[in-house]
Amino acid sequence: MADFIPPAHNSGSIFADMRGHHVAVRTPSLAEAKAFYVDKLDFRVVAEWAYGDESLAYLAPATDDHFYVEVLGGGEPTPADVRPYTDLGDSLKYAGYHHFCLNVTSVDETVEKLRARGVTIVTEPFILEAISRKLAFFCDPFGNLIELAEVLP
Repeated sequence: MADFIPPAHNSGSIFADMRGHHVAVRTPSLAEAKAFYVDKLDFRVVAEWAYGDESLAYLAPATDDHFYVEVLGGGEPTPADVRPYTDLGDSLKYAGYHHFCLNVTSVDETVEKLRARGVTIVTEPFILEAISRKLAFFCDPFGNLIELAEVLP
């Protein structure tokens, strides 16, 4: 199986205009989060704004204009008890938000580039044949889990 072939669009849906846009992560420091996503992952800062006592930003991957990570920074957010994840299997025991995924051409090459930039890899590359993908996981400095996925032929 190569990449997925989704079922036909349901253009008759009352939600036909609905599209994915971003995932949001809550952090105590917008500056620290921006430094990680920009310096380690080469994300671009699309927009920044204030909301109450918090500072927010949309960050986009280097060449993707259709997916953003919204960083909500500032204040003193209550830390999640289950983070930082150190093992993918253990992380699956907890309900709620788990991770977001970034598609890459080569998981192995991306993992090596992340390591060279000092990023800790949580789960080494592995193949999940059921979905024809090679996957790996790492965390941002705040424990937010990020998946890398490579489509296999």
